[in-house]
Amino acid sequence: MNWQTIVQQIESATRQPFRLAKAQPLSGGDINAAYRLQAENVSFFVKLNTPDRLTMFEAEAAGLQALIQTQAIRVPKFIACGQTPDHAFLVLEYIDLHRLNSRSEQLLGQQLAQLHLQKQAYFGWHSDNTIGSTVQVNGHYHDWIKFWQQQRLGHQLTLAAAKGYSGRLQTLGDKLCSNLNPFFSGYQPQPALLHGDLWGGNVAADEQGNPVIYDPACYFGDRETDLAMTELFGGFSPAFYQAYQDAYPLAPGYARRKTLYNLYHILNHLNLFGQSYLHQAENMLDKLLADI
Repeated sequence: MNWQTIVQQIESATRQPFRLAKAQPLSGGDINAAYRLQAENVSFFVKLNTPDRLTMFEAEAAGLQALIQTQAIRVPKFIACGQTPDHAFLVLEYIDLHRLNSRSEQLLGQQLAQLHLQKQAYFGWHSDNTIGSTVQVNGHYHDWIKFWQQQRLGHQLTLAAAKGYSGRLQTLGDKLCSNLNPFFSGYQPQPALLHGDLWGGNVAADEQGNPVIYDPACYFGDRETDLAMTELFGGFSPAFYQAYQDAYPLAPGYARRKTLYNLYHILNHLNLFGQSYLHQAENMLDKLLADI
């Protein structure tokens, strides 16, 4: 790997010399290759993918910068983004990450609530971005139900049909998409800046124990979608949920809506990783339709 172009981009962005001493591969990414680039006194985190994935990295950078501007919760600072002949790359601040402890879990709940409390003007985002490696379509909406129907569930169902997942999945999906109103009886979601992909693998603590979130798929939406995803794969403690609830109590009906919101991620997993998620998606659809 020739790091010269990336080193030059780092120097241009930081206005400081960067004499690369070591490029250490990092584990944990399903989609991108990741490295820690080390000099004597500073390190940077670098993601690599194929050159056609530059727009994915640009969208991630935009999300990180939006999260930073809220000053609610720590995220890695954006340094640079670009292309070499062989790779697209994203350079971020390197943070030495650690497991969350009880204090950092509590802080995470409080700080996520502060992020969600900041008002936004519409549902959606200023451009499309990605969820995993799937295009996440956005746009500007003032009707949350229509946004969720068209840009989230409908889009994933269309992708699934193109991959050959027809029949029962599509029949159930179409029926659900035309009957979303009952889940929002007495509840008016407000647009909040969302992390968008908030599972345990995208959360850690820094050396001081402060929570850090990363790998976002940001958009403006119902805050409950972030909370729902934390429950999808587990890994968040009662202290996190209690701290969030104390700072910004959830509305009645969340327990019903969280399955509706997590269906989006299971459909995305079906489209990304295949047949093993089909039965789970259909079961979730059955449960949601039975709840109407």
